Amino acid sequence: MNRAQIVNHGLHRGHMLKEALLDNGVLSLSLLNVGAVTRDLRLSHRGESRPLVLGFRDPAEYLVNPGYLGVIAGRVSGRIKDASFAHEGNLVRLVANEGRNQLHGGPVGLSHVLWEIEPLSETSARLSYHSPEGENGFPGTVEFSVTVTLDGLAVDYVMTAAVSRSTPISLAQHSYYNLSGGQHPIWDHRLQVDATGYLVLDDTNVPMGQIADLLGTRYDLRFGRSFGELDPQHLGTDINLVFDGDRDAALPVATLTAPDGLQMSVITNQPGAQVYTASALGRHPGGLLGQTIGPAMGVCFEPQGFPNAVNLPQFPSVLVTPDRPYSQTLRLEFGWI
Repeated sequence: MNRAQIVNHGLHRGHMLKEALLDNGVLSLSLLNVGAVTRDLRLSHRGESRPLVLGFRDPAEYLVNPGYLGVIAGRVSGRIKDASFAHEGNLVRLVANEGRNQLHGGPVGLSHVLWEIEPLSETSARLSYHSPEGENGFPGTVEFSVTVTLDGLAVDYVMTAAVSRSTPISLAQHSYYNLSGGQHPIWDHRLQVDATGYLVLDDTNVPMGQIADLLGTRYDLRFGRSFGELDPQHLGTDINLVFDGDRDAALPVATLTAPDGLQMSVITNQPGAQVYTASALGRHPGGLLGQTIGPAMGVCFEPQGFPNAVNLPQFPSVLVTPDRPYSQTLRLEFGWI
């Protein structure tokens, strides 16, 4: 069986920076072993090879990557209040990296470590990482695995974690999507989401425990609207939507549509997703194929557990145990209307 090509990009921090190139003739995708990054995702259509995510030309940029382009975020994605939580009768103190809070697993979270990368076929590769006890303050050792597979016009991410003892896990795939190639802002992209509520935040953007009704708000995306309609002042959107609890998890929960009719449908087993239009993403001239990297040049749609759930018992638990391992599935389906 033929396997995906592995490209070596030289030594960095004493480790070889590697990239796996997947291709099924319609979609192509590249994965880096730093941060389990999806560096590039392209659709071939009528002689055009169109980039669908924002990425850096220079792979070494991902060793810093303050905007988390394309990473797997964790151990716990999103924010944890005061970088701490009570667990098994003890106060667990995490490593803070956003003021007093922890964001996306800490300063050296899964997004900023080197993973092992193994090609499985021309269209699939597996990334794995051993997270030691106490990494960024979290209890327990964890064996992480992310398998990425091209399936026709779809991309599948299967993320698993096996733990040595009870510990929180909540991963998020953090690509910035721009279905028009990344040369123009996403204000004219349209987003539809089967969400009925959103998480209320405090003044540091951490969920407080309340779920507010979307009905009558500009964030009610059940019938879809463009980001220009959602945010007419172009201030940026950064909100965690709560999916309809009665939904069929085998069906798309969200659809992103470009002006020319290219669509990306999202299928996930997670209870909600962060929607972020890159308002804090620094401008960078080194994007793929002339892409502009900066605010509103892409949108993150990040299915995940509820942020700060470790401190809010009314939220679905993100605790994982040896007999109840973690599993997240994410499927991105592309097509035209």
